[in-house]
Amino acid sequence: MIEKALDLSPAQALDRALRSASPAEVIETALKTVGREKLAVVSSFGTESAALLKVMADVDPAIPVIFLDTGWLFEETLAYRDTLIATLCLRDVRSIKPLEETLSREDPDRELWFSDPDACCRIRKVEPLARALAPFSAWINGRKRFQGGLRAEMAVVEDDGARLKFNPFANVAREEIEAIYKLANLPPHPLMASGYLSVGCMPCSSRTSPDEDARAGRWRGRAKTECGIHTIKTS
Repeated sequence: MIEKALDLSPAQALDRALRSASPAEVIETALKTVGREKLAVVSSFGTESAALLKVMADVDPAIPVIFLDTGWLFEETLAYRDTLIATLCLRDVRSIKPLEETLSREDPDRELWFSDPDACCRIRKVEPLARALAPFSAWINGRKRFQGGLRAEMAVVEDDGARLKFNPFANVAREEIEAIYKLANLPPHPLMASGYLSVGCMPCSSRTSPDEDARAGRWRGRAKTECGIHTIKTS
């Protein structure tokens, strides 16, 4: 039976329309759907982040960008954020931090990353992001299906329980990411040269060998593969 458009949710209808769209077309549609004041890009300013930010900047460099400054980031990541802001002329990057009272109460010794990494991610990433996204109706992120795990089957547009979630790079191949960097002469993350293919917080990121998946260095030795911002509702 052919599924009627009327039976689809807004996210499902957008996903159907954008399944074969380019990243720029997905971002343009998100912008038209909710408007700049209600749309945010969430970026880690990690090893592949410049590609999404470049495409976004070409569409509208004034779209708000949310950056989660967890308190455990590499100095190289903070410097890279500033480099990309200048390189891409990003106009509205908001660095969001966890609440000091929460850190004092739940992680006074800064050892929560070791004893309970899920709780650490919750107070340093999930809760700050929920606060930061409160004014917005939709958000954009840079996940790709080729990254595997829970990301392998994701839609181009999802409903995260509180707002629309656009995944403009869902369909892209790693070679396309590399091509964006090359064509735009984008600077690489400083830690890539020393073997970090995926960079998050310092205690939970490690170097990756050539025969490993790019995200193998995240939470190495644990079953954990996601920080939680993509697996927990943002409401």
